[in-house]
Amino acid sequence: MAETTPLDDAFAAMEAAPQDDAARLRFYERLADSELFLLLKKEAEGEVLDPEVFELTDASFVLVFDREERLAEFVGKIAPYAALSGRVIAGVLAGQGVGLGLNLEVAPSSHLIPPEGVAWLAETLTEGPQEAEARPSEFSAPQGLPEILITALDTKLSTATGLARKAYLAGVTYDDGSRGHILGITGARAGAQAPLARAINEALVFSGIEAGALDVAFLEDDDPAAASLARVGLRFDLPEPQVPQPVAPSAPGMDPDKPPKLR
Repeated sequence: MAETTPLDDAFAAMEAAPQDDAARLRFYERLADSELFLLLKKEAEGEVLDPEVFELTDASFVLVFDREERLAEFVGKIAPYAALSGRVIAGVLAGQGVGLGLNLEVAPSSHLIPPEGVAWLAETLTEGPQEAEARPSEFSAPQGLPEILITALDTKLSTATGLARKAYLAGVTYDDGSRGHILGITGARAGAQAPLARAINEALVFSGIEAGALDVAFLEDDDPAAASLARVGLRFDLPEPQVPQPVAPSAPGMDPDKPPKLR
């Protein structure tokens, strides 16, 4: 039996419950987080990509696959491709009126995502968290949060290899009397705060939870607030990197500040 992938599973769940917005959001989250193989006309030239574009009656599509073997099976020969995350591909396609042909004819998740779906995903992924200043006065055990959000946070943080050490989810009361929940992140490395905040914001969005339902704070390991959170909060351990991280990106799309360009 052929391997099924997380994207296949998310697509099957969405298809089985077409009225379930949560299932649809989880599929698009998996799509954004997955490494996808974009079929090209020719090998990439630096940061410039020349994808194969297929014209259908109502729209144009580029083809992506979540396994190299699936791309090879579809094409039937050696073909150039670029390995990029779904979020990068959505970002470079945004505004071009081009859709995605996902795993066409070679997987259970074979699906045409129209240009408006790609545009929605790109827009959703660019919506960042809002900054605010408030002083916590008390932390408590988290209560009343939906399980789907806990799972989404665990999934997001499990992919943030090497960006921080730990995170603690807790209830919080601020000095103005307002209450909510907070995710305190400790040991964040330099430059990691922004991508971590975006990842947490995406966990909220793709869980169907209103933005702003969870505050994020970055703390030093020796901050007294970190110790308070550790006593009452739900702990997440972020994975340690197994190999040294490259100093500079070596393939198109690896540097978020230099997304690839389509010819």
